[in-house]
Amino acid sequence: MIARTWHGVTPSSKADAYFDVLKESGLKEYRETPGNQGVIVLRRTEGDRTHFLLITFWESFDAIRRFAGPNPERAVYYPEDKEFLLEFEPTVTHYDVLMSPDGSR
Repeated sequence: MIARTWHGVTPSSKADAYFDVLKESGLKEYRETPGNQGVIVLRRTEGDRTHFLLITFWESFDAIRRFAGPNPERAVYYPEDKEFLLEFEPTVTHYDVLMSPDGSR
């Protein structure tokens, strides 16, 4: 299993609205992509900035390519992101999952 991490930052005043947008864009598309095995959404607020860390789980790089296209290292953004994100990190990070929360691999 492969974990793919993406990080984004919004103004804190827009954090709740951005989470609603995420549910209808990226999170929905993750779940609809064959080979996706789940997603975790983490949020941390530091003053006037809120960080989102999304960790998605995939059965293979082929599955990631079905979501991200031919370059799996490229971050995927949606048109609505322009209204919320303070920066656009160009890449994501991948990790091999050695143990999942339930103790399995």
